[in-house]
Amino acid sequence: MNQDWVNSLRPQTRTMSFTSGKGGVGKTTTVSNVAVNLAAQGHRVLILDGDLGMANVDIMFKVRSEKSLYNVISGECSLKEVIVPVAQNISLVPGGSGIYELSQISVHEKQSLMSQVEALESEYDFMLIDTAPGIDENVLYLNSAAQEINVILTPDPSSMTDAYALIKVLHQRKREERFSIICNQVRNESEGQKLYKRLLDVTSQFLYVSLDYKGSVPIDPLLKQATRQNHVISLNNVKAPSSVAFRDIVKSFYSTQSATEVKGGLQFFWNQFVSVA
Repeated sequence: MNQDWVNSLRPQTRTMSFTSGKGGVGKTTTVSNVAVNLAAQGHRVLILDGDLGMANVDIMFKVRSEKSLYNVISGECSLKEVIVPVAQNISLVPGGSGIYELSQISVHEKQSLMSQVEALESEYDFMLIDTAPGIDENVLYLNSAAQEINVILTPDPSSMTDAYALIKVLHQRKREERFSIICNQVRNESEGQKLYKRLLDVTSQFLYVSLDYKGSVPIDPLLKQATRQNHVISLNNVKAPSSVAFRDIVKSFYSTQSATEVKGGLQFFWNQFVSVA
């Protein structure tokens, strides 16, 4: 049987970025808990830790990563050797300074990386990208390369301002038109929906973009305690209000398939990010 034909029948890896205009909104916590809930449903999940300044996904899972993408770029090891299993059905690619170095590598090195990525396409159902906050060029590239962009928003006024700025820059410079919104640290679902509506009103007035509300995570003392102790609450306390919220957010992902028709999967993401012609 033709292997290319077999590969074409396999579903593409769904790539989703989690980003924000400012730090401290709970991106890494969201990524970790979303990964756990996807894995609990039998999905194979790959996390790319793209936050150089606060790369701590491995800490959340209490796994120490010795190598990162930088070691792949420098030729010290292969991409597969960098991938670290962190929980059942969940693996991690530590980005580190490799995220920034990717823009400097040669065409040959980029093509070598892409050939390694090709081998991973059939191994994962989802790739979740934890970006750095803000509008740094690498943040923009990570987001625009993903099929779906999830913007994390909190009631902090500066979070609203910075989220709008991020969406505006991604729209104007990367031609992005679709964004998913996850509200965090809200008192209840009603406050989360009102927060989303405020952002929607502003973007509708000034930008031609689509915002899709994915859900809210309530203020939860159990989540705060778990985060301080570097625990993933969806692993430790499935009945906590925040754990229930993360499960509901993951359910909402299954109703959004249109973005996957516009962009490809894992290979498309890496191809876009490293700008291979």
